[in-house]
Amino acid sequence: MSASKFTYLLVDDRGPARVITINRPEALNALNAEVIDELTVAVTEAAEDDAVRGLVLTGAGPKSFVAGADIAAMSTMSPEEAMTFAGRGHALGEMLSSLPKPVIAAVNGFALGGGCELALACDFIYAAENARFGQPEVKLGVIPGFGGTQRLLRRVGAAMALELCMRGNMIRADEALWIGLANRVVGKGEAVDAAVAAIEEIAVMGPLAVAKAKELIHRGADMPLPEANQREIEAFAGLFSTEDQREGMAAFLAKREADFKGR
Repeated sequence: MSASKFTYLLVDDRGPARVITINRPEALNALNAEVIDELTVAVTEAAEDDAVRGLVLTGAGPKSFVAGADIAAMSTMSPEEAMTFAGRGHALGEMLSSLPKPVIAAVNGFALGGGCELALACDFIYAAENARFGQPEVKLGVIPGFGGTQRLLRRVGAAMALELCMRGNMIRADEALWIGLANRVVGKGEAVDAAVAAIEEIAVMGPLAVAKAKELIHRGADMPLPEANQREIEAFAGLFSTEDQREGMAAFLAKREADFKGR
């Protein structure tokens, strides 16, 4: 599926960054099965494109990143249909977290429910000052279904995750920064530009090293520390067999810019 064939997405390459915009502003960019399926295709295409060094996910319009999952679509689901829907969301989140390229959520408004969970599946969250985050599912008689309880727990700790998921309250961008949910807060309308600039910085680093660092941090969080440290030792040593390691260190010693090839 080419970018022109997406119904609910806009795809734009800005240098090494691919910006994927969820384009349902009339529904505050709410996630339904079709949006999730299109995002899955778009992320797969980006993974296979060597020119794309990182992804930026955002939402169309100034009001919303993603206001949540589509409640109208969920309201009539059977338990079996809900399980399938949640499975789709989890599969997308795992795809984003395992992508060997950086993924940044540029949150430009509401990131609630499934929107907060989509942002949590990204490596960084850059929030505009008008961003609002929350997991309000308990107000609907359900819980987060796209990884919210577990990714939120790992990002902000149990106490904050419990409060957000049990109270269903909404927090401001500065509060999200304070608890470690957001990485940066920028001016209104500036989140995408800030995320693209970060991808540009990462793009000049060794791509094999970037991918390995991401993998170790994500996977190591669920391992006992001695096992995770051993994985780091092995990965560190393994990179010494690459052309990128030789180029990077030679460039440093020669006081020039490295020209990494991803080999």
